[in-house]
Amino acid sequence: MSFPSELKYSKDHEWVRVDGSKAVIGITAHAAEALGDVVFVELPEVDDSVAANDAFGSVESVKAVSDVFSP
Repeated sequence: MSFPSELKYSKDHEWVRVDGSKAVIGITAHAAEALGDVVFVELPEVDDSVAANDAFGSVESVKAVSDVFSP
């Protein structure tokens, strides 16, 4: 299995890609598969600040609701 070198991962299956002062955050394929079909995503507004290790949103699937943390 290969991992993109530009991504940094958390132990809880989130990842971050930093581009200057901006960051793109997502969840791993493993987390997405465990959630199943996603029915709702709650995220902060564009340009909102997010601190490391803080919950910044949630993902709701047919199986569960999970907080998403900043890596």
